[in-house]
Amino acid sequence: MPKDNMLTPEGRKELEQELHELETVKRAEIGERIKIAREFGDISENSEYDDAKNEQAWMEGRILEITQILANATIVELPKRSNRVSIGNVVTVTQPDGSERVFTIVGAAEADISRGRISNESPVGAALLGARKGDTIEVDSPSGKKLAFTIVKIGK
Repeated sequence: MPKDNMLTPEGRKELEQELHELETVKRAEIGERIKIAREFGDISENSEYDDAKNEQAWMEGRILEITQILANATIVELPKRSNRVSIGNVVTVTQPDGSERVFTIVGAAEADISRGRISNESPVGAALLGARKGDTIEVDSPSGKKLAFTIVKIGK
């Protein structure tokens, strides 16, 4: 049974845009690359053809993955007013060394740590859910060390 994916409205829009790009632009580009590579002759020793076919396989897999995510998604709307962390919130925390981190809590399908978007299923994301401004949460790191975060701001 497919897993229900939680998405913010922004995450759904991003996935829909990526799907549209893959289905329209990328499919045509890869199809043209395959056509040109076939013209080089023997496809059994044609690296351009192999590369294009591999890219096509990856792209079709990604199209299927996005389609399944969107079909099984639950779109999570932010509550109008809440003093507790929920999916879709932007949360600013301080670490014991005094530095600040900003996380956006999202569903697993749209998590991207390079953009500060952490999954509600991750250890930090799960610990933040339901917490309030001023709360300190503790999370076990992969090395076994406890990490503490104090919530200083909850926003949208």
